[in-house]
Amino acid sequence: MATGMLSVHHLHVLGMVTSQLPLWSDRDASQGWVVRESHRARRLTVRVFHTGRVEVVVPSRTAAVTIERFVERHRTWIERKREEARARAVPAAPFPPVQIELAACEEQWRIHMTGVGRRVKLNTLGNGLLALDGDVSDARAVRQALRRWLAERAAEVLGPTLKQCARELGFEFQRVLIRRQRSRWGSCSTRGTISLNCCLMFQRPQVVRYLMIHELSHTVQMNHSRRFWQTVSRHCPDYRRLDRELLDGWRRVPSWVFADDNTA
Repeated sequence: MATGMLSVHHLHVLGMVTSQLPLWSDRDASQGWVVRESHRARRLTVRVFHTGRVEVVVPSRTAAVTIERFVERHRTWIERKREEARARAVPAAPFPPVQIELAACEEQWRIHMTGVGRRVKLNTLGNGLLALDGDVSDARAVRQALRRWLAERAAEVLGPTLKQCARELGFEFQRVLIRRQRSRWGSCSTRGTISLNCCLMFQRPQVVRYLMIHELSHTVQMNHSRRFWQTVSRHCPDYRRLDRELLDGWRRVPSWVFADDNTA
């Protein structure tokens, strides 16, 4: 989920963004604010992501003056959410990392930089050891290699865990997708497809299980009604505390997972 989100009607679901528009303020642009146009949007919305990035989504052909007035009307809220995001920012860490801790499966992986070859690759050697081959000064290539490995490991761990959780609690779903999203930990479609964020690998097993129960509960209640939360509570009585921990979970995601990546 995003650090914060606001709209004229507090709508929080939008369609695919189709284009990016110039900002009206050089100051806002320099701070990472972007305006995007969506053919499916019916009203103006603004999201403040956990990184502090601000994204304003607007319907097609929205006048610049309308966007400006919308942002100015909600600027105090936006700045407050950005301050909260900065306060929770992930501390700087060495890059490339010397180890990766995956709390979800209680694993620690040490990274050995071999310097072998030109192509950057990350290979699993076993016994908690990864070999990082190639030119490690190519930060972009290193991040891509790390992300590929994280997605693969997440598929190996989260997919079977979700299936086991569903069997245990009597839920059914059609398929599971592993994604890397800035704003959501998981989602469930009306067709029974559950998407899980690979960043769940950095969260405690109890928190991961809560998120899975949350999404599985959507297979019977596609809303956040009282019935939905009763379903969640029945299988996870401590869901409120775990939900708060998950909200703060972005602090446990290493910066390389999203660095230099504008994909929401």
